[in-house]
Amino acid sequence: MNKIYQQLKNKKIGILGFGVEGKATFNYLRKFDSKLMIFDQAQEEEFLARNPEIKKEEVALYLGRSYLENLNRAEIIFKSPGIPLLLPEIQAAIKEGIIFTSQIEFFFDCCPAKIIGVTGTKGKGTTATLIYEILKASDKDVYLGGNIGLPTISFLDKLNERSVVVLELSSFQLQSLKESPHIAVVLNVTKDHLDYHSSAREYQEAKKSIVRYQTKDNFAVINADYSISKGFARETKGQKYFFSRKTRTNGCYVDGKDNIILETTQGIVQIIAAKDLLLRGRHNLENVTAAVLASYLAKVSIKVITETVKNFHGLEHRLELVREISRVRYFNDSFSTVPETAIAAVKSFTEPIVLILGGSYKGSDYRKLGKTIENSGVKSIIFIGETAKEISRKIGSGYEGERIFGLTKMTEIVKKASSLAKPEDVVLLSPACASFGLFQNYKDRGGQFKKAVEKL
Repeated sequence: MNKIYQQLKNKKIGILGFGVEGKATFNYLRKFDSKLMIFDQAQEEEFLARNPEIKKEEVALYLGRSYLENLNRAEIIFKSPGIPLLLPEIQAAIKEGIIFTSQIEFFFDCCPAKIIGVTGTKGKGTTATLIYEILKASDKDVYLGGNIGLPTISFLDKLNERSVVVLELSSFQLQSLKESPHIAVVLNVTKDHLDYHSSAREYQEAKKSIVRYQTKDNFAVINADYSISKGFARETKGQKYFFSRKTRTNGCYVDGKDNIILETTQGIVQIIAAKDLLLRGRHNLENVTAAVLASYLAKVSIKVITETVKNFHGLEHRLELVREISRVRYFNDSFSTVPETAIAAVKSFTEPIVLILGGSYKGSDYRKLGKTIENSGVKSIIFIGETAKEISRKIGSGYEGERIFGLTKMTEIVKKASSLAKPEDVVLLSPACASFGLFQNYKDRGGQFKKAVEKL
């Protein structure tokens, strides 16, 4: 605490962006002798109504359309992850000598505990949560944060050298990070957030901070099945271990009999047969093998790892079984916001599928998704959102199923899907797109789907 106090004492500190993370940062910093200011695009009336605990006489507020014009009034600015670092106003402030940091950078700098970080384009939440559950089952003092769980700063003061922190880390958080976790887990890295990053290359470079600053005492747990993720091994000085659902590795893999195998210092150990997992989908084998390997390197016993993996159900909005009605099963995969996750979801089923697809545009390429659908069990597609026609065009004439357009309410969408489904079919919400436009976010989209299904 004394180190933190000395860093922040008498400083003019700005909070840039006042969402969940910004609020947590503010609540943490207000106990120090610092002059706080808030920069947020909300108008003053809306901001104060939403945050009644904020008093104008105690905090300097820079709000509305011009909220970025006064950044030079601060000495240190904690930037929220969703605000691009490359904004001209931020770059100008950096040139003036303003220090930009983030909650995650501050946490890494002050954290006394070992950190297990997880990144990738998709699967971060499932993998990080499974690692957390395994460590918790082994009675470790473990915390889950980053993009999932609690804001990291909210539990910083509870940590000690025996604690373990599991973090789901996005490209936004990693972009300016100058430290790496003790155990870094790299899942499949494709491309995403091209509305934030200038290119796929820049996005991938941002991710590399998770291993770039490791030492020889650290561990890099890397997906061996893809060239981009495998290339992260060149960026680390840490000890390299690999996981795979396709080939044998020096870590954890799926063998020819579809068993999850862990290579240990005592020899080869079978953790579980893939068919016995509660998680649906072949892609989840990558997440499970990654979590098993990371947990083993964190010195958890094989027995605890096996039992926890066997009973792990997965996360809400990730291929979540909502209900079975008249022998039709309804799956909520609203967290699918890129084509790759929708491809994985479709490939998870051998049954006929009524697919709900589409949303707002993120710069994704839907050609592979189109080919996957043509060669899958998808019998009908309900297209929604602004990407509906574009995705439909990527599905060629080889697809003979029904295509439905024009539905905008989730109750209507689910009723239509129900009318198209026959016994033993699957109704699958896996949009492959962001949710904005029709829904607040993927949670709202998934929540509305679940409510509509429950009303059938």
